[in-house]
Amino acid sequence: MGTPQFIKTPTGERLVVLSERDYAELLEQAEDHHDIVAANEARARVDAGEETFPSSVVEALIDGVAPVRVFREHRGLRAGDLAKRAGISQGYLSELEAGKKTGSLGVLKRIAEALDVELSDLT
Repeated sequence: MGTPQFIKTPTGERLVVLSERDYAELLEQAEDHHDIVAANEARARVDAGEETFPSSVVEALIDGVAPVRVFREHRGLRAGDLAKRAGISQGYLSELEAGKKTGSLGVLKRIAEALDVELSDLT
């Protein structure tokens, strides 16, 4: 890394001038540090017993697939089985998974419990 220049503005603010190469290197180091911190935090959550999900689950959620459907399929449940566990009709579950209905808080709590996920995972 080269030597930075320090300059003072007319208002007294001190600035550092770097070459583009040095600036890019600093950004890369910061991103690497961020990635290491994030990986360590994730590892700590796993060590504490927190469940993690495969990238296919994350990608489906990012793509806008209904969370109820994503987690039902991840758990390997048929729609009828989940509906029965949650105490709702299969048709109602189908409407939730299609985004035609949002579901009441009580229903979503029962679905979350049946899927063994947090309520926030479904909203």
